Amino acid sequence: MTEFRSSLLQSLIERGFLHQCTDLEGLDKLALEGPVTAYIGFDCTADSPHIGNLVSIMMLRRLQQAGHRPIVLMGGGTTKVGDPSGKDEGRKLLSDEDIARNMAGFRRVFDRYLSFGAGPADAIMLNNADWLDGLQYIPFLRDFGRHFSVNRMLSFDSVKLRLEREQPLSFLEFNYMILQAYDFVELARTQKCRLQLGGSDQWGNIINGIELARRVADIEVFGFTSPLITTSSGAKMGKTVSGAVWLNADRLSSYDFWQYWRNTEDADVGRFLKLFTDLPLVDIDRLVAPDGPGINEAKKALANAATALAHGAAAAAEAAETARRVFEEGTLSDNLPSFEIDLTDGVPAFKLFVQAGLASSNGEARRLISGGGAYLNNAAIENGDRLVTLADLTGDGVIKLSKGKKHHALVRPRAG
Repeated sequence: MTEFRSSLLQSLIERGFLHQCTDLEGLDKLALEGPVTAYIGFDCTADSPHIGNLVSIMMLRRLQQAGHRPIVLMGGGTTKVGDPSGKDEGRKLLSDEDIARNMAGFRRVFDRYLSFGAGPADAIMLNNADWLDGLQYIPFLRDFGRHFSVNRMLSFDSVKLRLEREQPLSFLEFNYMILQAYDFVELARTQKCRLQLGGSDQWGNIINGIELARRVADIEVFGFTSPLITTSSGAKMGKTVSGAVWLNADRLSSYDFWQYWRNTEDADVGRFLKLFTDLPLVDIDRLVAPDGPGINEAKKALANAATALAHGAAAAAEAAETARRVFEEGTLSDNLPSFEIDLTDGVPAFKLFVQAGLASSNGEARRLISGGGAYLNNAAIENGDRLVTLADLTGDGVIKLSKGKKHHALVRPRAG
């Protein structure tokens, strides 16, 4: 295997971020010449990134740690169009106010992973609406549209798969890849950006940008993609019974975030430690070695490090202590996820499990209970229609719901 001299490529490759690159040797040479400006684009479709975005976020972090300059490009303009990549249908169109609110939520998360400022390696956040919103349609088609072949655009997976499934693809979405390619040209011209990073599903869009930059601006730029991250069992990463694993603590508690990592499949722990934490590789090798401290300690190290990055060291320590008390001592903790509900007239047990986020639907809650996996105050629930009332409160004034041994929530009574 080729030995690369730049710390950027060494870090990205050693930690498992490489899927494809347009020119590894050329990028290695560029990274040795001085700070490289690189970007990743994020659509503003939610007010927080989720774990599915975390590989991209960590690539920008590795870039900055190697002395280079990250650009977080928020798709304030392209969000109004919608990326068809990996989608079965068109996205809901958002208002400018929705997009602005979502961008603010992203910035709060990115502040934990990147250092923003005006220095040569400081990150900046840009909004592609600043240049896309003002484009004139006819001049844009004349100057840039002529460089795109419809035949080739139809061959990209993001388009081809939708058409093969006979699912509608609007002309609006079809324009997305042209606008993303133009983003790369704009950043190359105005920010001296030479590299676009992204997930493997963005390869076609990245190649479009590279070719457009060469044709209209005579600029050599590079593309680098990361692999699609799945668990060792083949599941797509980032989903739980209660939905997406958000990075913003307002959307998902630090305890639930910590617990997500703690429940990582054994075979994935070493890989995830490399991708999602800053632990040195030698420490990771020690943690996962056959004669190391054991897989459970490695999982705790992963949960602690990943949560500290996303929510802060104090939140990670608190989540770890909550888990210790719940699982090792069998005691309750105020830091467990909780919600309030009026129990005066009683609430069916299956409904409480849905409201607690321990089941995604009434049907799933009933199946969990009938299968013997649902507990109320550590006692198995035999009937999903059983009414849970004020009489079920523990001495601490709460009710503990459990899904198996690893997922818990507290129910607190609310005055009717």
